[in-house]
Amino acid sequence: MRTRQRVLDKLMRLLVCNFEYPPLGGGGGVVTAALVRALARRHEVTVLTSRAFDLPPVSFDGRIRVVRVPTLFRKELSVASFASMFTYLASACMRAPGLCRRAGFDAVNTHFVVPTGPVGQWIADCSRIPNVLSLHGGDLYDPSKRLSPHRHRWLRGPVKSMLRRADTVVANSTSTAAHVRNTYGVDRDVNVVPLGIERPPVVAGASRSYFGIPEDVFVAVTIGRLIPRKQTGQLVRAVARSGIANAHLLVIGDGPEAKEIGRIAGELGIAERVKLLGFVSEEDKFRALAVADVFASTSEHEGFGLVFVEALASGLPIVCYDAGGQTDFLASGENGYVIELGDETAFTAALRSLAGSVDQRRAIGVANRCKAKSYFIERCAEQYEAILERAVARRSGR
Repeated sequence: MRTRQRVLDKLMRLLVCNFEYPPLGGGGGVVTAALVRALARRHEVTVLTSRAFDLPPVSFDGRIRVVRVPTLFRKELSVASFASMFTYLASACMRAPGLCRRAGFDAVNTHFVVPTGPVGQWIADCSRIPNVLSLHGGDLYDPSKRLSPHRHRWLRGPVKSMLRRADTVVANSTSTAAHVRNTYGVDRDVNVVPLGIERPPVVAGASRSYFGIPEDVFVAVTIGRLIPRKQTGQLVRAVARSGIANAHLLVIGDGPEAKEIGRIAGELGIAERVKLLGFVSEEDKFRALAVADVFASTSEHEGFGLVFVEALASGLPIVCYDAGGQTDFLASGENGYVIELGDETAFTAALRSLAGSVDQRRAIGVANRCKAKSYFIERCAEQYEAILERAVARRSGR
């Protein structure tokens, strides 16, 4: 009765499991944080995540209680090692029983089938609450990773089991949803809920001089972890080949490929025009978007591509490949150029076309700002709230 009454009152006690939560991790952690902040406006939310470096075991993100369990062998904020993922599984499973007994959760929302999936499913089974499993894309299929689950039988089996056992499965794009059936052979309904961003800050008076760039040049910007899948070195080569006079590239993000990207820029003679900014504050990220002419990404696959929504909201034309979740909401001619994967010649030509037409950039930018409104986090949270309420109602009805 207690659980059913809370559903009717639309108040739920939610446990959100994600092995990464800011400041740890990349886009998956960031969007989880945005989602739970929106859900916490109406519901009680606890996050169970990883602890590393000097992060406290318990803290509060606004109204959200963030519980961090110890992990080992994590060397970077942005990238988790296999060992750190494994130790999160063990630590989280040890911490969860006491946490659940005290809080009396109504549902668990598990983000990433690998590595978080077993934690959320175990909690759901032990507590007899529904598990809403959220898929982010790379946790099912990442062509750049040797240990991508789709490549290994010892991972494919457990992933299939978790996809089948979850009460509800949510994918961030039709591309991710398709992998459930086509790659893993699991025939079940999958909810598709596009990711969302918090409403971006208004950037007034942003100046290119802040980044050491002249005011009268063409500027492209890219955002993402510097890992093989992002192929950022290929983007540097495209800028060098474009022939755009004095074109500059702002690279926001860090990772193991940073030195190689710097080496490529130096080898091509454009090191002074490629600004490797590393991790930056949210304010500086949107300042960079505000001073750029184009957002460009040579990533070979994205589960959804949250950075593309940030670029839309900043009024930037986008140049990217046609592999991944961004194809749900980006189209050539409407939002910029969506290029066939691996066609570097066409990618370079798209940059050149946008550089040559201020009017084209302006028209696309107006349309992109309008489109971005459909992908603010409130819309994503509303859909998640309805999915969670249905899952709790079904379980309590049994």
